[in-house]
Amino acid sequence: MRQYIVAGNWKMNKSLEDGLKLASEVINIANDEVKSNVNIVLCPPFTHLTSVKKLIGDSKNIFLGAQNVSNKKSGAYTGEISVEMLKSVGVDYVIIGHSERREYFNESNEMLAEKTNLVLEAGMVPIFCMGETLAQREQGIHIDFVKSQITDSLFHLVDTEFRKVVLAYEPIWAIGTGVTASSEQAQEMHLMIRNHIASKYGQATADAITIQYGGSCKASNAVELFDCPDIDGGLIGGAALVAREFVEVVKAAK
Repeated sequence: MRQYIVAGNWKMNKSLEDGLKLASEVINIANDEVKSNVNIVLCPPFTHLTSVKKLIGDSKNIFLGAQNVSNKKSGAYTGEISVEMLKSVGVDYVIIGHSERREYFNESNEMLAEKTNLVLEAGMVPIFCMGETLAQREQGIHIDFVKSQITDSLFHLVDTEFRKVVLAYEPIWAIGTGVTASSEQAQEMHLMIRNHIASKYGQATADAITIQYGGSCKASNAVELFDCPDIDGGLIGGAALVAREFVEVVKAAK
């Protein structure tokens, strides 16, 4: 059975004080109310990682995630953060290839392959993001585009490595816009992604992979989205910044 995972991507939000308040609220509410076996991943800014890790402590099914990582192991790369640094502060999951990183920082499929390799070598779990723009969807090339993101960045992995990767489908046209893909649109893309994986690694591997949905997912639509057979949780942005809202999203994943 696939692992449901709901990750909260705080992006560049929250001071350390506000971030610790948010993390504490999420952890306390989740420990009291979340009864299902859903993995919760908190992804604060780099400056908050150590402090949030201490708050998580031994909480069941709550993990620490980073929003990005360098594609270099170490060296003269001012401002970059290595996998070794993330590992040393207790990071469990690392978001790779979020659409904002691809768009604003020109991260290529090749670079994301390098990041994925390093994260896996360090024993952490990559949350690999992919998704299309509205223009690509309207042109009818969205399926081939998403397939190419997966193929170019992940299909060099052997089966045992690939099974350790979490995928996150995020239609770019639905991120931060308030527009959500319909459950039918989301399910169609998740099934396509799973079938594409099966074409390379076989159905057993495809069926074992967690595929999250990201894109204006919130408490009001999470149940409908998570009820789709190929959606295994969410990569949550704006709704992750409000403790009650985020935990309600988590509770929708059963």
